[in-house]
Amino acid sequence: MSNTLTNSAVALPQLRITEIFHSLQGEARDVGWPTVFVRLTGCPLRCGYCDTTYAFQGGEWKTVPDILQIVAQYGARHVCVTGGEPLAQKPCLLLLGALCRAGYEVSLETSGALDISAVDTRVVRVVDLKTPGSGEEPRNLLKNLEHLRARDQVKFVICDRADYVWAKQMIVKYQLNLRCELLFSPSYGQLEARQLAQWILDDRLPVRFQMQLHKTVWGEERGR
Repeated sequence: MSNTLTNSAVALPQLRITEIFHSLQGEARDVGWPTVFVRLTGCPLRCGYCDTTYAFQGGEWKTVPDILQIVAQYGARHVCVTGGEPLAQKPCLLLLGALCRAGYEVSLETSGALDISAVDTRVVRVVDLKTPGSGEEPRNLLKNLEHLRARDQVKFVICDRADYVWAKQMIVKYQLNLRCELLFSPSYGQLEARQLAQWILDDRLPVRFQMQLHKTVWGEERGR
């Protein structure tokens, strides 16, 4: 057997990484916890409110052991794998499993446009169900809703009143409040937080209102 074949047979899978950084979790159930973020490069969606367009391209190739070594340097208990759309890279599943085996509290931020069924059951899946205002509603893979567990979370980024009404309808249609925790966020710069909060209170919705803590603290500074 040639050296080329031998080397390829033992080559470790690699992921394209935009950045790995230590910050406070700004969203979802673990908001406020010191967290290491592993941001994978690439995304098949183009949401109108996307704040990480710099992750669409570029990045550096790293193996799972490389990533684990960097994550360990920060000494945090929580790790969030995000993007881009992390599940667009197949080795992401290997990374998630390895992080769980290493003893971290692992969460995955995904658009919900790709299948989540194969994600390690120890991972908390935060699924961003795309509203009409995102421009990507047709990309929602609704089969994913069948795989949700109580510890998972579904996030709605609300751009306007129409998005809010649509989100309420989705909750009722799929009984999402009986499946997992629900998160409503005002789209940054598009909808006033006070307005969304009042709608939730008026309708007595069984959802958690949230804002992006990291933007309150650091603005839109990258790597925060």
